[in-house]
Amino acid sequence: MATKHEQILDYIETLEVGEKISVRRIAKELQVSEGTAYRAIKEAENKRLVSTIERVGTIRIERKKKENIERLTYAEIVNIVDGQVLGGRTGLHKSLTKFVIGAMQLEDMMRYTEAGNLLIVGNRLKAHEYALQAGAAVLVTGGFDASDTVKKLADEYELPVISTSYDTFTVATMINRAIYDQLIKKEILLIEDILIPLENTHYLHHHDPISRYRELNKETTHGGFPVVDDTGRIIGILTSRDIIGFTDEDSVEKAMTKDPITVTLQTSVASAGHRMIWEGIDLLPVIDDQGKLCGVISRQDVLKAIQTAQRQPQQGETIDDLIISQLQMKPHEKLSLEFRVTPQMTNSYGSISYGAYTTILSEAATSALKTKNRKDSVLENMTVYFLKPVQLDSLIYIKPAILDISRKSAKVDIEVSFEGEIVGKAMLTFQLLDR
Repeated sequence: MATKHEQILDYIETLEVGEKISVRRIAKELQVSEGTAYRAIKEAENKRLVSTIERVGTIRIERKKKENIERLTYAEIVNIVDGQVLGGRTGLHKSLTKFVIGAMQLEDMMRYTEAGNLLIVGNRLKAHEYALQAGAAVLVTGGFDASDTVKKLADEYELPVISTSYDTFTVATMINRAIYDQLIKKEILLIEDILIPLENTHYLHHHDPISRYRELNKETTHGGFPVVDDTGRIIGILTSRDIIGFTDEDSVEKAMTKDPITVTLQTSVASAGHRMIWEGIDLLPVIDDQGKLCGVISRQDVLKAIQTAQRQPQQGETIDDLIISQLQMKPHEKLSLEFRVTPQMTNSYGSISYGAYTTILSEAATSALKTKNRKDSVLENMTVYFLKPVQLDSLIYIKPAILDISRKSAKVDIEVSFEGEIVGKAMLTFQLLDR
């Protein structure tokens, strides 16, 4: 039977997009405490089912597909710019296709403004009116108000008119940053993207006999299976090693390994992969917020996903991407790389930051390992045992040397120099991933 928390989440998913909800309403309709209702609404917000806007309330929004995550809703715009909704609240759940800066003549402005757009403009009252008539929402910058006519039109067309105290340039920058962050999030593979769902997952119940394990093992050739209790919560895992010394009649619960390592739908694939290698396991159960089994992932699934992601075109750059893009192979020298220290890579003293430095070391060592074998690698340990400050605009040389490499691990020594002088030394240890 579903818990009260799950019942509330299921109820929220059945609501119409754009509908307003409240803790009091949920508590009354589902006969739960206000504390339970509040926690469930917060969870719904994390799952992007609802959005809470100051001075407006909590509204049901459309759950975006991962490939469309960069399309923001007007509700999200309100939160990004600390805005106040002047009219058209019922349209806050809608997505916008693009935003238009109102820094031109009115006729030209309207030529660029279409249905589904967001016009960002100051106190130009006619522009507000024309934008709404064209099917676009309006973001009024500089803290200005809108006319009563515009507010009525906004309610009539169900198109939000939002006011923010920020200027037009700052608002555009804030929205751009939000979209860019969404693009980066879109590239990060999560467990939910590669999950083998529950209906395709083989698992055991705690009261099953061990003979059931043997049946599933013969049927699927898998070596391990999650074990659940009567409510579907995961309580253990059973592998071929666990059943040694037990008879077919013994219960699964008796032989299983309790408190297994699990991941959630929001765990990153890279993190899960690293953990599987570190712990030496081939199968990870995936659980929901209530600890119930919702699927599994295998080591093969993780490796395949990581390799596929590496072949995808980049759409948003992280700090690591920016650093790596500036690493260049040193001409005529095998494995050696060079890197110019740019302003973004420095600390408050004008020398290279520790974060940028460690990213450079890791990438240089990874590049060296790829020339020796075709395996992917995961950094396990890094020891920086010598480091001198490297100033802005310095061109540094990074020379990795593979000291030891086996089937499962490798050690790489790295020397960093500037104008012939050694400025850094480090030792890195990697786990190697079988394809």
